[in-house]
Amino acid sequence: MATGPCIDLDRLMGRLRALGDVGALPGGGVKRLALSDEDKAGRDLVCGWMRALGLEITTDCIGNVWGVRRGREDTAPVVIGSHIDTVATGGLYDGNLGVLAGLEIVETLNDAGIETRRPVAVGFFTNEEGARFAPDMMGSGVAQGALDLAQTLATVGIDGQRVGDELRRIGYAGDAPPLALKPDSFLELHVEQGPVLEREGIAIGAVTGVQGISWTEFTVTGVSNHAGTTPMAMRHDAGVVAARIALEARTIADAFGPPQVATVGSFRLEPDLVNVVPQKAVLTVDLRNTDNVRLIEAETRLRSAARKAAAEEGCTVELRSLARFDPVEFDEGLVAAIETAAAELGHGVRRMPSGAGHDAQMFAPNCPTAMVFVPSKNGLSHNINEYTAPEEIRAGVDVLFRVALARAGADILAEQDQ
Repeated sequence: MATGPCIDLDRLMGRLRALGDVGALPGGGVKRLALSDEDKAGRDLVCGWMRALGLEITTDCIGNVWGVRRGREDTAPVVIGSHIDTVATGGLYDGNLGVLAGLEIVETLNDAGIETRRPVAVGFFTNEEGARFAPDMMGSGVAQGALDLAQTLATVGIDGQRVGDELRRIGYAGDAPPLALKPDSFLELHVEQGPVLEREGIAIGAVTGVQGISWTEFTVTGVSNHAGTTPMAMRHDAGVVAARIALEARTIADAFGPPQVATVGSFRLEPDLVNVVPQKAVLTVDLRNTDNVRLIEAETRLRSAARKAAAEEGCTVELRSLARFDPVEFDEGLVAAIETAAAELGHGVRRMPSGAGHDAQMFAPNCPTAMVFVPSKNGLSHNINEYTAPEEIRAGVDVLFRVALARAGADILAEQDQ
């Protein structure tokens, strides 16, 4: 069984815990929203580790950071990356594992004195989560030309702050332009964020692609009135319309069947009083499907139902797209390489799509891209109880390492496989 140089799992877990201490929540987990003070502290910590490993660090105009370990040839790098921002009640592994696994691979190469033909870079990308600023995958989207820089910098977050202002405030408005990062290939290790691998007892997911994502905000306007004196037939209840939209989203997902999913993640009423008919309702609907045609059908049906519900209640409804990404397929050669590496290392592996969005999907149109999944305990993520066992992390990093070394042209693998 070919293995290659061995990572230091204790060192990697130590870095995961140290980064998890930045923005740590009292009851466990972490809150490190994009471009917050906690995000700055996390960035500073990771950049310090990059400098200690001798990486050449670049920060671009949307705050993405990558560090390059030079190879024998001055060519495009093999990029290993993810994100370090979290949701408001996040765990230690989502995104962070992919970045710190890259640093561990670089340090293992340094320790072993291994020179690669291509450079190897480790990157982290701004606002992958979209928890403070919409859309998600913001930094990687700008970096790979999927999002407009000026519009992105002008984006206003949930707290009223602008992306561009916050980048300057925390000191991460870099000089490198969009598209400055041109990878040979992009690899991302990530926790599954779902129950499949754990349920099936499989160590490695070879991710085939990312399903399409559609985020829409619905704003319903009706008439505020007294809850006791207004007859039901004479109401213009924004809350009723919003509820019908939410139920229709679930009905669509049930009718379409897997892999269609629908989620109402935010639902707000005004004036939000027990004895007042709501005059305004704002809700978000997240639709996802691996088939773009079916995703478009779901979007069309939901919008039609929203307009019909508003008209029947004598209300108005406005729709605003918060994010829209087509489904993405990953590079077949790299997906197969992940399968091969897992088998060579003695790990069970299965092909699977990703239900969540990831930075990798932004790179896929521009360079060979793939992802490695490792199990999530009880399928939990975006949760303070998110957990992946150290031995599961080792398996994922070992597979990632082997694929990255092969792509970067490390002589050590050729020697071992003879």
